[in-house]
Amino acid sequence: MQDKVTFEYAIIRLVPKVEREEFFNVGVILFSKRKKFLGVKFKVDQQKLNAFSCELDLETINNYLKSWVLISKGDTSAGKIGQFEISDRFRWLAASRSTVIQSSKTHSGLTDNPKKELDSIFQKQVLCEDANN
Repeated sequence: MQDKVTFEYAIIRLVPKVEREEFFNVGVILFSKRKKFLGVKFKVDQQKLNAFSCELDLETINNYLKSWVLISKGDTSAGKIGQFEISDRFRWLAASRSTVIQSSKTHSGLTDNPKKELDSIFQKQVLCEDANN
């Protein structure tokens, strides 16, 4: 237990028609201050997107989410937000929004490997697969 550190995460949701408040999970944002880790992982299922709305373009959604990945990495191409401190970048990514791409409330846990935790949460919450199989 001594090797474990705290982490926070939020689920990235796609809300194709904001006025209907229906959504499906498309990604995960995970932050560990002590491990200096911030990661974003996403995958938008075209069939789910079409079931919710035929009006949204998958390429456009993916491009927005790719910018979230750049922000998480602190990439210079991510603009001013990408240059924020790592904790501030997480807070910006996990902030409450009323747009097509939203984040859940943040949750916390303990881990010794934030990257592995990100992958596990992504498997369970986005791909709906048991990470142990």
